Amino acid sequence: MARKLVQPNLLVLFAVTLLLTMTVVAQQGAKNGEWSIYGGDPGSTRYSPIDSINRDNVKNLKVAWIWRSDNFGARPEYKPETTPIMVNGVLYFPAGDRRAIVAADAGTGETLWTWRIDEGARINGVRRSNRGVAYWTDGREERIITITPGYQLVALNAKNGHQIPTFGNDGIVDLTKQLEPDANFNTEIGHLMNTSPPLVSHDVIVIPTSLENGRVPKSMKFPKGDIMAFDVRTGKKVWTFHTIPRPGEFGADTWQNNSNTYTGNTGAWAPFSVDEELGYLYLPVEGATGDQYGGHRPGNNLFSSSLVCLDIKTGKRIWHQQLVHHDIWDYDLPSAPILADMNVGGRAVKAVIQLTKTSFAYTFDRTNGQPVWPIQERPVPQTDVAGEWTSPTQPFPTKPPAFDKQGLGTDDLIDFTPALKQMALQTVEGYKLGPMFTPPSLVDASRGMKGTLTFPGSGGANWEGGAFDPETGFLYVGSASRTDTAFYGVAPPKPGQTDMRMIGVGGTVPNVQGIPIIKPPYGRITAIDMTRGEIAWQIPNGDTPSQIKNHALLKGVNLPRTGSESRAGILVTKTLLFAGEGYGGQPMFRAYDKKTGQIIWETQIPAGAQTGVPMTYMHRGKQYIVFAAAGVPSTQTAGPIIAYAIPDPPSATPRPPTVD
Repeated sequence: MARKLVQPNLLVLFAVTLLLTMTVVAQQGAKNGEWSIYGGDPGSTRYSPIDSINRDNVKNLKVAWIWRSDNFGARPEYKPETTPIMVNGVLYFPAGDRRAIVAADAGTGETLWTWRIDEGARINGVRRSNRGVAYWTDGREERIITITPGYQLVALNAKNGHQIPTFGNDGIVDLTKQLEPDANFNTEIGHLMNTSPPLVSHDVIVIPTSLENGRVPKSMKFPKGDIMAFDVRTGKKVWTFHTIPRPGEFGADTWQNNSNTYTGNTGAWAPFSVDEELGYLYLPVEGATGDQYGGHRPGNNLFSSSLVCLDIKTGKRIWHQQLVHHDIWDYDLPSAPILADMNVGGRAVKAVIQLTKTSFAYTFDRTNGQPVWPIQERPVPQTDVAGEWTSPTQPFPTKPPAFDKQGLGTDDLIDFTPALKQMALQTVEGYKLGPMFTPPSLVDASRGMKGTLTFPGSGGANWEGGAFDPETGFLYVGSASRTDTAFYGVAPPKPGQTDMRMIGVGGTVPNVQGIPIIKPPYGRITAIDMTRGEIAWQIPNGDTPSQIKNHALLKGVNLPRTGSESRAGILVTKTLLFAGEGYGGQPMFRAYDKKTGQIIWETQIPAGAQTGVPMTYMHRGKQYIVFAAAGVPSTQTAGPIIAYAIPDPPSATPRPPTVD
């Protein structure tokens, strides 16, 4: 009898173990050697299982081709942020500040077709950069979906770049004409625009919407960043989700004094993700008007700075989690949610991970929104600005720990030498220092009040996001302690400038003769073991910049490796982690051991620093790694797309004929 009882238990144990193993093996990733969607797969893992390039041969990588955007309306200072997609041997990507769409041969970089329309004055005052396009097919026809700088949705024939005549008006849907009447749309106050690629799933196109910088809004009555979805075949609108609830809707009570009726922003400008099996869409929603003053919108302000899960077919809210209450730090959610099938403590979890500017990786069960690890509401500093409202608490995840600097105190200031420490202390005199969520403070030179300094600012993670690796269960993220965004100050506006009582005041964190006042590293690459919720390894993002290494005040000082004050864009494959230093970093591209962070290979980029997030694909038996790089203003060179591959071995030279 005992023997009969043991065998079923062993079978059950084996079945459970197999199930957990299969859960990890079944993790999403780019399929068929292609890169058909911005994040590699619908869950934005930025993982590819191809391994033709590995730690043994990565040293042989060379530039395979360069696609140059010099004649595509791109100013030399234009920063390309695009990640191309690759389908059926063709790359598709936006180019230049007018956002032309390009199809290029995946093996040679040869231009196959281009498309662009002239939008005239419609694009004045809008952001020109764009991160990519979307691809759709029903097995018979193929379409490229894009959004113009002037906020128009376009469907193109993927074979030739022609507009689809049955979609919208000859291939174009004017998104401004699809807005609801109470969306407060008024270009005299603020523009609606787009910077991230649309998402296409279940034959529905969903549009990421961004707005103008909210530090100094022209009015508290700003346009609302509603999220709209359209039929991929016809261009007909199928639903709208109100990121600011209208009166009577769920969440309206989180806007005191009926401030939901006039407050705007609260778009979702970062890339989206979707669980195609569940049919669930995940939106990273930004903050409300304005970025550093919220006195006109008291309350927690749903769904600002929230992760929201919707039914992609209907736009119905399934669940939400607000990650910053009453956001007055510009801590909006900046990157695509990452969908990861994980094993946590022996339990299979369908997770969604939201990286944040606060340097937290909030992790939820993506089926129901429940935290994978407990989240605690902790007391935070309160405002002393007249008329402002602050939440008494903010949500802090218990795991994983923060992956970059949070808060600023005197212990965080540089102490390479006693003299430098004293200079740093003198530099921050008059500023209010404090932990993360220390509110913006009044700037008044007559009273010696210079504002608040705290980290992360708009550092931490940003639109580059991260990558999830099913091989290791690691989450990889590039982050930065950016001193240029850690300043928070408000002041009364000038007469006639706006109807806001207070506005954000421009300013940067002071430095010591060009040396950042905070201890390095200035930029990081972090690997987080998501099975345990613990940091596995962390390294500086790059070497010490020459202007720091060779600074006169640091002569004779044994500096640690500081990294650049920039965020790495990351790609993970079956064998390696690839990353450049990102915008503002050095023009270097590297391959790392993904288990340890050790540099396996590095090369200097033949242009400015990497600015787009890398992708990879197989084409005719060869693996390519491709990314966008910044232009070089000093040489009036626009930003190119660069492809790396291992060169083919030289062909055998035929022997000369023998002569009798």
